[in-house]
Amino acid sequence: MSRCMTRRDFAARIAGFGTVGLVAIQRAAGASDEISHTAESIHQEVVVKATPRRVYEALTDSKQFTSVMRFSPVKNLAPAQIGRMVGESFALFDGHIVGRHVELVPFRRIVQAWRVVDWDAGVYSIAKFDLTDQGTQTTIVFDHTGFPKGKADHLAEGWRLNYWKPLGKYFD
Repeated sequence: MSRCMTRRDFAARIAGFGTVGLVAIQRAAGASDEISHTAESIHQEVVVKATPRRVYEALTDSKQFTSVMRFSPVKNLAPAQIGRMVGESFALFDGHIVGRHVELVPFRRIVQAWRVVDWDAGVYSIAKFDLTDQGTQTTIVFDHTGFPKGKADHLAEGWRLNYWKPLGKYFD
């Protein structure tokens, strides 16, 4: 049975290498301190009764997304503002959600730098929507990463209540 080498094992093996050994120990210790293993992410898969084209347009068109938002539990919202090109911005749910399009592959993929306005300045997450054609339906494979620690449960519920359920009702 093999086991991972501990820092102590590593230090003992290279102790005979003098300064080179010390530098290696410092680098090994520093590298592990630079990497966080506490990241949270959200992965959701949703099927809606619409073609990928219709889903893509509902998520990237201001007028259509405003109609989708009407099915959200949040009421009396200002119209959505959504740019149509990579690099353009969006503001949704009265400007509570803002960001920019990072990648747009028509009818297949949307990738956004996405944030809630009350997060610390400069903090953006990545929201990725992959659309898969299932005939008269579309499977949305959604991944959300890079958001502040401790926000996963709230955000996951928000996606369900403010995106997936409203999209389902919009297409019924």
